[in-house]
Amino acid sequence: MAKVELKQPIVDEIKGILDGAQAAVTVGYLGITVDQDTKLRKELRENGVIYKVFKNTLITRAVEGTEFDGIVPDLKGSTALAVSKTDATAPARIISKYAKDIESLNLKGGVVEGTYYDAEGMKKIAAVPGREELLSRLLGSLQSPIANFARVLNQVAEKGGEAAPQAE
Repeated sequence: MAKVELKQPIVDEIKGILDGAQAAVTVGYLGITVDQDTKLRKELRENGVIYKVFKNTLITRAVEGTEFDGIVPDLKGSTALAVSKTDATAPARIISKYAKDIESLNLKGGVVEGTYYDAEGMKKIAAVPGREELLSRLLGSLQSPIANFARVLNQVAEKGGEAAPQAE
């Protein structure tokens, strides 16, 4: 069997991981300890992020002609791929959190919802709250006026229904 034929299943696996993905982030990980890597992978997995290490050439083959081909220039040195199909900011947010304590861990770049961002852009994406937090903030802002209105009605009811004088 030729080497190309042996590598094709891996390229197909990468394509499958990227199919329908909202975000794909390239990560430099050289020098991370096993304990740090285990904790990082656990949190990524809990948040629905696929985190794998592939050869750069195989990632390059898999992303050619797709919306993820913007990451090709980032594929130098040791590179891991973090992919999320449900939360566009999760990979960058979690990796950025760990990178604060792990000097050797860094965001190289990535594609989020079809747009390529370099390392600086990914840091800004990492600052965006997750979907659940954004939804809870939205819900809180929607509930606030309703709760205030209910309090006003309750206060009016407690005063014994005193109404303002009617104009004749």
